Amino acid sequence: MSLGNESQLQLYFRACPLQTTPEKKTTYLSKPFHGWAMVDSGATSIFIHERIVKEFKIPTIKMDKPKKLRVIDGREIDSGVVDKYVQLEIEIFGHSEILSAYVVNTGHNDLVLGMSWLKCHNPAIEWKKGWVTFNSEYCRANCLHHAPQVLAGKTPDLELKAVGILPDIYKMYADVFTEGEMTELPPHRPFDISIDLKPSAVPRHGPIYSVSVKEDEELKKNINNQLAAGHIRPSKSPMASPVIFVKKKNGKLRMCIDYRKLNNMTIKNAYPLPLVKDLLITLRKAKIFTKLDLKWGYNLVRIKEGDEWKAAFKTKYGLFEPLVMQFGLANAPAVFMHFMNEIFRDLLGISVVVYMDDILIFSETEESHIEHVKEVLKRLKENKLYCAMEKCTFHVTEIDYLGLIIAPGVVKVDPAKVTKAVDWDTPENVTDIQSFIGFLNFYGDFIEGFRNIAKPLYGLTKKDAQWKWTEKENEAFLKLKEALRTAPVLIQPDPEKQYFLECDASDYATGAVLSQVGPDGKMHPIGFLSKLMNEHERRYTIHNKELLAVIRAFKLWRHLLEGTEKPVIVLSDHKNLEGWKTNVELRGRVARWQETLSHYNFRIFHIPGRKNGKADILSRLRKLRPEGGGESSALLPENLFIQAITPDHDLERLIQDAYIADEYSQKVIKALEENEKVKHWEWEDGLLRYKGKIWIPNNKTVRKLVIESRHDSVAAGHPGQFRTYELLNRKYVWASMKKSVNDYVANCESCIRNKHSNQVPLGLLNPIEAPDKPWEEITFDLITGLPESEGFTAILTVVDRLTKMVHFIPTTNEANGVDVANLFLTYVWKLHGLPRKTISDRGPQFTSQFLKQLHKRLDIKPSFSTAYHPQTDGQTERLNQVVELYLRHYVSHRQDDWVGLLPLAEFAYNNGTNASTGKTPFFANYGFHPRFAVGDKECWRLQFYFTALYYVQQVMSPGLF
Repeated sequence: MSLGNESQLQLYFRACPLQTTPEKKTTYLSKPFHGWAMVDSGATSIFIHERIVKEFKIPTIKMDKPKKLRVIDGREIDSGVVDKYVQLEIEIFGHSEILSAYVVNTGHNDLVLGMSWLKCHNPAIEWKKGWVTFNSEYCRANCLHHAPQVLAGKTPDLELKAVGILPDIYKMYADVFTEGEMTELPPHRPFDISIDLKPSAVPRHGPIYSVSVKEDEELKKNINNQLAAGHIRPSKSPMASPVIFVKKKNGKLRMCIDYRKLNNMTIKNAYPLPLVKDLLITLRKAKIFTKLDLKWGYNLVRIKEGDEWKAAFKTKYGLFEPLVMQFGLANAPAVFMHFMNEIFRDLLGISVVVYMDDILIFSETEESHIEHVKEVLKRLKENKLYCAMEKCTFHVTEIDYLGLIIAPGVVKVDPAKVTKAVDWDTPENVTDIQSFIGFLNFYGDFIEGFRNIAKPLYGLTKKDAQWKWTEKENEAFLKLKEALRTAPVLIQPDPEKQYFLECDASDYATGAVLSQVGPDGKMHPIGFLSKLMNEHERRYTIHNKELLAVIRAFKLWRHLLEGTEKPVIVLSDHKNLEGWKTNVELRGRVARWQETLSHYNFRIFHIPGRKNGKADILSRLRKLRPEGGGESSALLPENLFIQAITPDHDLERLIQDAYIADEYSQKVIKALEENEKVKHWEWEDGLLRYKGKIWIPNNKTVRKLVIESRHDSVAAGHPGQFRTYELLNRKYVWASMKKSVNDYVANCESCIRNKHSNQVPLGLLNPIEAPDKPWEEITFDLITGLPESEGFTAILTVVDRLTKMVHFIPTTNEANGVDVANLFLTYVWKLHGLPRKTISDRGPQFTSQFLKQLHKRLDIKPSFSTAYHPQTDGQTERLNQVVELYLRHYVSHRQDDWVGLLPLAEFAYNNGTNASTGKTPFFANYGFHPRFAVGDKECWRLQFYFTALYYVQQVMSPGLF
């Protein structure tokens, strides 16, 4: 049995789990689910992803004889053997069958259809075009509901093709499902978008964002294509917005315009979007459904004549203004909704429901449905509107539309989307119970008899209580889970009231709660969200993880939150999210997210973490925690080491862009370009320098990013206010920089969360006579009891008493005198030679006979501090707190990756100013500062280096200690 990838094609499928009873009867277990099946001639059998089995709770059948699983070259894979399978009824566009699938990890594929399936069905596959036809004798006799259909698959490198999917009865409207790009300019209509500016609005132009080589190629191509199609024209507008690029799922780039400044000065259109409660009434008698998805939606609407200049955008190739409505314009959703309603006004609520570019056609009979679909397609054709075939569904009896499950007589919110987030696995320990009860406490007032029901669970949380999960505890647990799904806890959304969205992210998942104020004046939940991050998302920065939580929530509840008259109040415990809308430049995923959020009316507010408990708990459910034994989800993958020394070039480009909008910077630049001498100022390589340091203009976002580069990065290590300022002051300068730094550090979420408690000193610290030379006297200590990482469980810290330079060495709790001596020779002696004196804990590791003999043989005088009285060894006690604090900032949730962080922790400490010496340990040892990033230009000439080294040796005198 093998998994392979010789020839592959992807097909969209619908499946329903089955179960065979002892009487050989087959029963359907739950509602259908959808996914992508990979047709793979390199696989021998049919396989289903274990994630799908777990997510949809598909019962598995144990195999009598487990089979070994191999990759295509015959090698056995690490997951071992296959020992279970499932039964499914699967439908692929009219082709239906019952099959068995082995449960394994199939990577990115939900289902793999291998050679056994191909041999049985023998489908005709046109690999070049991605077409599949089920026309074999076996399929005609056993699998097809109607005449053979040609359906389009999706090869890994090709987009889904639209040809051949349209049912024959609608072939006369095939041009509605056209491929290719939009090449015509739509006509002016009564619903053209107008851009009405507020009376106080003053035309402004934004910066030109720098672009990569690929983005530049796409920019030129896009401008040329749009000019040729007549969608844009050259402009002389006094205002302009910058261009950004968003990467699509297929890897291609999409050009977008950053309209944030324009939107802030635009009068908002209050045209209403459809209400979900209206759909509940409209679709009550429907039995058959077709869903159409429009393509190029917004671009099919013209900008009102005379308003085009307001939407102008600037690039390195000139200033242009669009003639068609663009994504990102504040009133685009309302205008497009008005447009669609006018086209289908007489059909709305009778046979059609429209929500933006999603059209749902519904009927009571097959015959009437055909006529209804034809009428919709006819109007689309008349109005030159087009559909994306790969997103359309024809003649089904159950459909997912805007988060609703719609079937004959049933229109309801998908229960999986409402309750899956709170479907806790059965608790296995006290921590699980505390998390569950902690979440329920928010809604205890709405659950009748909450305290009495939960009493058995509270008993397990008492101190010294023995863990015992009986039927009594399980019954209480199930009752409380059910109570979360029902009224009066959950309430139906009211579009006239304000929505509150609480979001949070942990290291590995996101959580959110959507709520409104109920009739009782209390906040009630509408739905819950809890979703695991994939491996790539776990590497996001804290800021992007928190923003991911917001994005996921808006996408899930789009049908409720898009087009609200009152702004959605987004509550997050990550303070930096409050200002994300004002980022000076949007790139990558943040640009894509900004495009998504531009459709919503919302405001972000910061709340302290202790008040964001509901969303925090949902982001940390046990069932979402990555299981041990798999790939590490460490927060320090290989690319993080690269980021530690990454150039500041990207940051410098943002600084250059910010100069454009800063009047003071422009005055200085103009003077320097006209060869005027301005004291202390230089204009070099596109950067302003004041006394040799890069000048940061008055731009909050850029200043925040600059501080972040010297505070949040792994090479900086979240230092305090003084050390952060000192790191910045080496390279950058601006007015009130110290205040900016102090405010940033005081509000740093990670620093607040990981700050160690201020304990009473263990003893009075008495000064010891200072040594005369670096590394003449050193101190040792051990940090023990750490979670295992690469086989290590402790850290040996070594500190030079004069310069305060440190070395962090991984070791084990069981390290004895022999081990410590070897570590000393390997990590310290080879760099600094032999010390004359050591100060250490009077523990067995350091007082062993071996270490005493080593000291004696090497002529080192041992001096041991009094146990538990750090009068003679205070610096190592403080150092231990510092290294532990550093690791808390960056270690993964499993805390098993700290060994990889030690070199960065050591660099961060040695590169930070020491409070007692006033110098960094690195500078005190070598007479210069290390390069913090590739872009740093601190390269001293030889005579300056010797001067600095002589200076530091004079300053580092015993009188300072």
